[in-house]
This record gives sequence, C-alpha cells and structure tokens, in this order.
Amino acid sequence: MKTPVNTFKNALQKQQVQIGLWVDLADGLCAELVAGIGYDWLLLDGEHGPSDLRTMLAQLQGISSAQGSIPGLVTHPIARVPVGETSLIKQFLDLGVQTLLVPMVDTPAQAEQLVRAMRYPPEGVRGVGSPVARSSRWQGYPDYIHEANAQVCLLVQAETVEAMRNLDAIAATPGVDGVFIGPADLSASMGFLGNPGHPEVQAAIADGIARILKAGKAPGILATTEEQARKWLAAGALFVAVGVDTMLLSDAARSLLAKFKSSAPKSSAGAY
Repeated sequence: MKTPVNTFKNALQKQQVQIGLWVDLADGLCAELVAGIGYDWLLLDGEHGPSDLRTMLAQLQGISSAQGSIPGLVTHPIARVPVGETSLIKQFLDLGVQTLLVPMVDTPAQAEQLVRAMRYPPEGVRGVGSPVARSSRWQGYPDYIHEANAQVCLLVQAETVEAMRNLDAIAATPGVDGVFIGPADLSASMGFLGNPGHPEVQAAIADGIARILKAGKAPGILATTEEQARKWLAAGALFVAVGVDTMLLSDAARSLLAKFKSSAPKSSAGAY
C-alpha cells in the first residue's frame, strides 16, 4: 500500500478553500462525533487544549473511525503542537499526523528549522522510527520513508509584531505550505489585549493575508463569528476554522438554559 495522499495539502496547492473546526476537548469520542459532520479539516489543539500524545492518538483514531463508517467522507486531522521542538514534531508525525500547525513562528530561521524537522534526511533531520510507528501502519506502507516527505504539510503561525515584520520571508520559506494568522495573540502583541477586532489589528490581518497570497502560500485563520469568517474568506484566506468545539458546546448549553432561566449567563461568542 502507498502512503496516503495528503488531501488537505493538495487542496491548498489548488487554492481550494478548506473550512475547518477547532477541537479543544481532547477526547476521542468528541473528535469522532465532529469528524462525521463534514468539515474539511479538524484542528486538534495541543497548545491550548489538554491534548498530549495519548489523547492526540485517541482523537486520530476517532476521526479515522468516522471516515471509515461514512462513505465518501474526507475530514483531515491537523495537529497543533505546543511548541516547534524537533523531537516533539517527530513524535506527532510518528502518530500518523501528516499536517502540523506550529505556534509562535517569528522568523524565517525558525520556519526553516521546522521544515527540516518535518522531513527525513537528506532534506531534513526527522528521526527514522516508522517501522514501529502508526505513521507507516507498522510497515503496512512499505515505502513510507521514501513517500512521507512529499505528503507532510507544514502550517506556521504568525501571531506577533515580529512575525508580521518577517512575514514575507517566513511565507517564502520553501517547505512552508501555509501561514496561519493568530488574531488573539497578534492583538496582544500589538498592544490590544483581548481586542482582536481593533481596526489596527484587522488591518494587519488583511495585509498579512494579501502578503501570504503574494508569496504563493495559503493563508489561514480562526474566526468565531460568521461575519469574521466571511470577511477573511472574501479577503482570500484558504483554510478557515469557523468555530471551536468548546464554544459551540458552552454557547448551546447557555442558550438552552436561557429558555428556562432568565438569569442564565450570556454567550461569550466572539472572544477570538
């Protein structure tokens, strides 16, 4: 069997918009549930969600189960690592993740290091342990080590003033497939903590999307309101998360309670 083709990476290369959902509950059953809904991709959050390698594995298995039981369903799992550390990236890839999102990438040098961490030699420095790993289905993909480099997809996060200064060089880095702009952290770095809707932040995001597109790479973003999601899609963002599982659950629970109790707390939607 051949190593599976990274359908998400192929879609970005063809400039096909991919609609996703943020998954922070770090539970395999929850991941299986939302994987059956039909989103193009799910972000399994290892930075701000309580995911570790074991819970990440359970979520990957849940997504795989959903796809196996629903004909034609293709929902691509993306794992966000807590930090862009080479040995951690190796472990996530060995779990079978093909696409990684790496936070707080401020310089092209960092981006280059991440590209190398994602790839086997001679193109990179990824350690060779696939025969004992889920990534090769324990040698079920006999040519995995020769095919994996072409199927990995690296998304880096630009979410500071420094990253935005270096954005052109970061996006131009060979091996970087997409650049995700983090509105919450960017607003904090710009001096507008908790206010990603500030006009200066919004202008910086719009400018960033245009610069990423100019570099020939895919821009991405998380939006927690329909208005923001449609705004960034219209601006050219190619991979857009349109919600977060924790917020969907809490907002739905609040809305239900409000039908029966006038004192129910209001929704916190739009915090991102």
